[in-house]
This record gives sequence, C-alpha cells and structure tokens, in this order.
Amino acid sequence: MKSSESDEHGGVDNTHTKVFVTSLSAMVAETTTFPIDLIKTRLQIHGESLSSSTPTSAFRVALAIVRQQGPLALYTGLSPAVIRHLFYTPIRIVGYEHLRTLLSADNASFSILPKALLGGISGVVAQVIASPADLVKVRMQADGQRVSQGLQPRYSGPFDALNKIVRAEGFQGLWKGVFPNIQRAFLVNMGELACYDHAKQFVIRSRIADDNVYAHTLASIMSGLAATSLSCPADVVKTRMMNQATKKEGKVLYNSSYDCLVKTVKVEGIRALWKGFFPTWARLGPWQFVFWVSYEKFRKFAGLSSF
Repeated sequence: MKSSESDEHGGVDNTHTKVFVTSLSAMVAETTTFPIDLIKTRLQIHGESLSSSTPTSAFRVALAIVRQQGPLALYTGLSPAVIRHLFYTPIRIVGYEHLRTLLSADNASFSILPKALLGGISGVVAQVIASPADLVKVRMQADGQRVSQGLQPRYSGPFDALNKIVRAEGFQGLWKGVFPNIQRAFLVNMGELACYDHAKQFVIRSRIADDNVYAHTLASIMSGLAATSLSCPADVVKTRMMNQATKKEGKVLYNSSYDCLVKTVKVEGIRALWKGFFPTWARLGPWQFVFWVSYEKFRKFAGLSSF
C-alpha cells in the first residue's frame, strides 16, 4: 500500500483525480441501488391522495411500478440523482480527507470524535451545494406516481424541472427543504465517514484483515449501520414535518422540528425515533457497500493511497 504522502505530490492534479474517482464510484453506487431509493420515496408519499390511502409495502410498490410502467420505470429520476452525486459526494469525501490531513498527519492515531465532526461539516457543505439536484430528483421520482394514476408528468427531464421550479417558485425555490436535509446530511456523514475511516483502521490494526476488499467490506457494513442509526431520528422528524397538513382553523400538529421531536418521544416513546430503521438501512447499507468497495478499488487503479 502506498503511503499517504506519496499521492500528495501531485497537488491539484491529485485532487482532480480524487474528485473523478469519487464521482465515478458514486455513480456506480447510485445506479446500482437507485430502485430502492425510488421505492422508498413512493412509500413516503403513499397516502397523500385518496386513491393511495390503503396500506402497502415495498414489494407491492415495486410490483405496481413494473406492471404499470415497465422495469425501466424503476430508474425514473436517475439522471438528477447522478447529477447530484457529481457535486455532493466529491465535496464531502474529498473535503473530509483534506480536513483530516490538515488536522493530523497520522490518521491511525486520530480519534473518532474529531473525525465525526469533520464528517458532519463536510456533509453540510456538500448538501447545501447539491440541494437543487436533490429537489429535482425527488420531484421526478414523485412524477412516476402521477403517471401511474393516469396524470401527465410535471417535468420532461431534469433541466425542464429546474426551469419550471425557478419560474414558479423563484431561484430560492431550488433550496426548498434544505434545512431538514442539512440536519440529516450532518448526521449521515458524521456516521458514515467517521465510522468507515475508524472501522477500517481498527480492522487493519487488529489484523482482522489487511487493507483489502475484506477490510473495506467490514468497514462499509459498520458505516451503513452507524449512518442509519444516527440519521433515522432526523428522518422521522423530517417526514412528519413535511407530511403534516394545516387544519381549517390554521393549526398544525408540530410547530417546529424540536416540537415534533419532543411530542413524538412523549406520546410514542424514544423508540419511535427509529421507526423505519430497516427500510432506511436497506437504502443506505447497500449504497455504502457498493460505494466504498468500488471507491477503494478505483483509488488503487488511479495510483492513490487507500482512503
């Protein structure tokens, strides 16, 4: 394995290479696991119309999509999702690595708490920049349900969606929902980046495996579990806040994210914050595995050190 110093002599060229392999790995992971994300989105918006008020499951949603629109419909909204990751993933991954190098030359002795903070900060910056593509992805995924109900899709493609959103909602409309997403991005990246980094170092130091695909697989599994555990409460609060409708008298159930958190715990108990843990992990877990294993391989092929 090359030392971390050996790939730093390339300067800007080295950073460009890292951005390229990060984007490539993210595209592989997103394309592989995208149908899971589409099904999750359809489940989250299920019940908003009278025609979809009956209980359903992930399997039924997937089966209905394939029957009504064909297998390729499972990739509705893939293009904005890939575009999003061309910004989001390189910023958070390469940004985290640069911040880590600035604070400590010896990654093996760098504790997990500073890593967690660096991961959260990198995720927030990346989410703010990539938020418009995230919004377009969700809107286009939701369009698939409109088609299944016999309605016309709102957008013909990602650029048409961007244009229509700006015209109807203003430029600031591209960042709708950015604050709940920032909270989630902080927690997800705090769990994902710090856990993968630290878990891989632990596996190697403990001689469980060398710096190879086995170590990368074990670390990615732990990373997925950590990211899901940390982000699930924010996901529950975000979903409940976005799903609530204003009553006729103008009242809402939750006045703020904090109010939603307190009322959820008070009424349903602390475990309610982890509702939907397995569906969330079913999306994050496979994505983490595909991304990190392919990312480490691409880094090696490009002559870079291990992450």
